Amino acid sequence: MRFIADLHIHSRFSRATSSDMDIPAIARAAKQKGIQLVATGDFTHPEYFESLKQHLRDGGNGLYLHDNVHFIINTEVNNIYSWNGRLRRVHNLIYVPSLESAARVSEMLASYGKLDADGRPSVSISCHDMVARILELEPRAFVVPAHIWTPWFSLYGSNSGFDSFADCFGDLADEVFAVETGLSSDPPMNWRLSELDKKTLISNSDAHSPSRLGREANVFDCDLSYDTIREVLKTRDKNRLLFTIEFFPEEGKYHYDGHRNCGIRLAPGESTLSGDVCPVCGRKLTIGVLHRVEQLADRKPEEVPKDMIPFKHLVPLEEIIAEALEQGRDTAGVAKKYEELINALGPEFEILMNVPVEEIARFGEKIAEGIDRMRRGEITVEPGFDGVFGTVQVLPGTRRVTFEPERGEKGQQLRLFG
Repeated sequence: MRFIADLHIHSRFSRATSSDMDIPAIARAAKQKGIQLVATGDFTHPEYFESLKQHLRDGGNGLYLHDNVHFIINTEVNNIYSWNGRLRRVHNLIYVPSLESAARVSEMLASYGKLDADGRPSVSISCHDMVARILELEPRAFVVPAHIWTPWFSLYGSNSGFDSFADCFGDLADEVFAVETGLSSDPPMNWRLSELDKKTLISNSDAHSPSRLGREANVFDCDLSYDTIREVLKTRDKNRLLFTIEFFPEEGKYHYDGHRNCGIRLAPGESTLSGDVCPVCGRKLTIGVLHRVEQLADRKPEEVPKDMIPFKHLVPLEEIIAEALEQGRDTAGVAKKYEELINALGPEFEILMNVPVEEIARFGEKIAEGIDRMRRGEITVEPGFDGVFGTVQVLPGTRRVTFEPERGEKGQQLRLFG
């Protein structure tokens, strides 16, 4: 069975998250996008856990169902601890095959942090020890390091991460068989680090509101069951994980180096020349994902390892509509046109990847042109930096639209640039 999976989202109980992020609204958005499997997010939060028990029914295959949308039981935690003289802050995704397993894992994690403080709780346990404890409680569980390159909270983060996978997970490194690339990197950037060759690269939305589901995702062709998905990820089976759906990484809000307060955006080489300090105020720059990849890479960009999972770059449909109409993404006009398109042509991913351009043109020639140019990779992006999303242009002659931050996300609000 071929299906699209978004394996990292948040509930309304996470900080800076839409109040609409509950199971019924998530399921509705997943149907609009064409996503058949979505993570629950936030199972560690006691109130949300009760909501999961209320809204989900057991599918009998390690997955759960709501209104014919499948859910995988998942949460994200922020591991904060000292190692080798530095404070480490690493976000990790946890997946379990049942609500009963989730309850056991939550009970264990409650010894290390206050779970009801946030849907994504901070826990004072090392990544290594957490993996060990989880696997003791649930051998079918698995842990995936989240958005592994972002500066502040990630495995390889420039401000609080590690320089190697083994440093983070020690003798359990082989038990962690998949990693999430994050919005600011794509597979070719990760291919430059040979220690990731045996890890499966996945991409997810990290959505804080329903409309952001699927901004990155994964396309599988396998049985829709927990154990099969786990096996596919563990074996890096490219016959069953067909490809990942990616942002253009420049659009991510930490792709380049920079200093948001001074409006400074720099490529890695420019930062190096400045001593990695802001040329306006003299403070340290936030070192972005591209620079961090350059620091740790042991391959050149043109060196492509064998048997990697393919990928496709896409621009969210609402962004393309917003640029075609020259309106803000979260405006009534864009929402109306989005509904018109999906009601007539099918889910968003079907429109972005498969519906003939001629059919799309019946609902707007500029929208059709934008999708056609996106499919051919003919776009322009100004890279994001220090929490500011990049700006993408799919239509020549239109005003460039900044990816609009979700509620509570750091960064500039949507602007139209002349």
